[in-house]
Amino acid sequence: MSGPVTDTPTLSYFKWAFIVTVAGLALGAWLGWQTTGSLGGMATVFFICVVLAVLEISLSFDNAIVNANKLKDMTPVWQHRFLTWGIVIAVFGMRIVFPLLIVVIAAKIGPIEAIILAASQPEEYARIMNEAHLPIAAFGGAFLMMVGLNFFFDAEKDVHWISWIERKISSVASIKGVEIAFVLSVVLIFSSMLEGDEAVTFVYCAIYGLLTFLVVEVIGGLLDASQKTMSEAAKGGLGAFIYLEVLDASFSFDGVIGAFALTQNLFVIAIGLGIGAMYVRSMTIMLVEKGTLAEYRYLEHGAFYAILILSVIMFVQTMVHIPEVITGLGGAALIGISFWSSVRYNRREQAEHKAFADQQSKDALNY
Repeated sequence: MSGPVTDTPTLSYFKWAFIVTVAGLALGAWLGWQTTGSLGGMATVFFICVVLAVLEISLSFDNAIVNANKLKDMTPVWQHRFLTWGIVIAVFGMRIVFPLLIVVIAAKIGPIEAIILAASQPEEYARIMNEAHLPIAAFGGAFLMMVGLNFFFDAEKDVHWISWIERKISSVASIKGVEIAFVLSVVLIFSSMLEGDEAVTFVYCAIYGLLTFLVVEVIGGLLDASQKTMSEAAKGGLGAFIYLEVLDASFSFDGVIGAFALTQNLFVIAIGLGIGAMYVRSMTIMLVEKGTLAEYRYLEHGAFYAILILSVIMFVQTMVHIPEVITGLGGAALIGISFWSSVRYNRREQAEHKAFADQQSKDALNY
């Protein structure tokens, strides 16, 4: 996938996503019939699966762009491993195991008991998940904020979308630890709006999120820097693989928690979010193989701005509920605007090149 840009039809990238969609929606309809015994209940579960899939796609489109940005620099072997093993971890790990793990830790019960609880007492299961929202939002918000800032705080960054902001950020990027200081300042501001144990929990979990980002960065750097001494199978991407898996987990926090606003059934959530995750994987492959990021120069900028806004939203959600539709549409709107800006830039460049070529031809004739 790191080779030349391909002319593969766009729809072909979504073949497996379409297959999983059909299978998943059929399973959702069957689950609705089994749990309710009525056509109305079956239709309701079917519709919820569709909404969850759309929710996951809208919340994770920026994730696909960030994945593609990292994947294009990985070796083909590790690209393939991320897009195979990685999707298994993403779908089964974050959409099934992660919600179970939260309940296991929060309720101090075993994994089997958590599954039984999800199947027999979905209301209690959802209550435990909602109680765990604050630490998850603090951790994920801090991690994603570091991801977004790491893109903009780059002294070597020479492509700027919103120039008056990005040039100033780049000018101070050489100051060590400036991103960390910024995140810690934001964490302190939000913690001051909380009270008692909630404020303490928020600060601790946010710091753990920040430390997780730093640890992943250090491990990734060490692994990729030492690739010459590693086996051939581990060269050129183990560090990036770990980074992308942790990043995907952080992106999944918001979607998994938000899904409980639509349904308390863990299995329906797994089906809906799993379908969405397949489309994210397909978009990632398409972006890498078709060279979309190189063709649309501001697309990455829009994705990372969306990440920063999502991180702030996750912090705000520790105090007030923000509808998931706002989160999803906000990120999609930013990416759409960055795409439109990229198209305008490309057209302007083509017009300038054409004008220059025409002038060269005239000068040649006159000479």
